[in-house]
Amino acid sequence: MLELNGYTVEVTRDTDTSIHDKGIEGIANQKSSDMDNRLEIFNKNKNAVCISIHQNQFTDPVYSGAQMFYSATDSRSETLAKSLQDSFKELIQPDNDREIKLCGKELFLCYFSENPTVMVECGFLSNPEEAALLNTEEYQQKVAMTIFKGLTDYLNEQ
Repeated sequence: MLELNGYTVEVTRDTDTSIHDKGIEGIANQKSSDMDNRLEIFNKNKNAVCISIHQNQFTDPVYSGAQMFYSATDSRSETLAKSLQDSFKELIQPDNDREIKLCGKELFLCYFSENPTVMVECGFLSNPEEAALLNTEEYQQKVAMTIFKGLTDYLNEQ
């Protein structure tokens, strides 16, 4: 959708595989290399917007709904997070009352990105109903469109 609308898109990963440097041994070293390589991609283009897409998990299956995390290192990240959260509420989760949340260094990519960056938690895999939705192509397309709308709303306000 983004490319069809004239945006340049760079995907850091589209599978759950590390992009660590070759020859790196040990899980901790590979994780560190992977994060450094993804951060380099996040930061190589000035005026980029970075969205890291995830699924949430919690010990209690009652929790549901998308939620955005952002860092205070770039004030535009909060605006982007709000736009994305509003889009989820408007388009597919009208009862979602989750608030956007400030993160710290524990969310490495958000915190150290030099561009506006948001971690999008699309829903909770620990919630059986939401997990079932997240596993369908139809709902994944709705989530993609929702993220697209939130991003374009944000960009149109800039």
